[in-house]
Amino acid sequence: MERRPPSEPKRSGKEKAQKDAAADGDEEEEEDKKRRPPAPAPASSAARRGSGAGGASQPCCQAEKCTADLTEAKRYHRRHKVCEAHSKAPVVIVAGLRQRFCQQCSRFHELSEFDDSKRSCRRRLAGHNERRRKSSSESQGEGSSRCRQADQDGRIQISLPGNPTYKHFQIR
Repeated sequence: MERRPPSEPKRSGKEKAQKDAAADGDEEEEEDKKRRPPAPAPASSAARRGSGAGGASQPCCQAEKCTADLTEAKRYHRRHKVCEAHSKAPVVIVAGLRQRFCQQCSRFHELSEFDDSKRSCRRRLAGHNERRRKSSSESQGEGSSRCRQADQDGRIQISLPGNPTYKHFQIR
């Protein structure tokens, strides 16, 4: 049996296990630090335009020959790697192609995918218009049926199913 010095307080088995585990954790941390390679040096400006898979690189616009620094730009522009000027420009050269930034997709598309001077591609605009038509036809249908329920005094009758006492409830 292990004897403790009189200066050390008596500990339960659980406390001993926790203390031992903490000591083991400290030793493992020290070994991990020794095994890790040193932190890489900051990326050069030429490496900045890479895929960004290397970690925290300085954000810059995708447009060719654009020197805009996006570090102080809005979060949206940093996330999509486009400066404010090129996000609204009618024509931008990206990867050697004439493109435009789509507001719906938050991506660059070739000009052939846009109608005239629109800022959203045809595919996304079609989906948007379909949703608008669908919601407006539903609300018009509901509105017209409500108007037919009003009587000559402008009162609307509501039928409550299941309770014959309030069969012809009216809102005044």
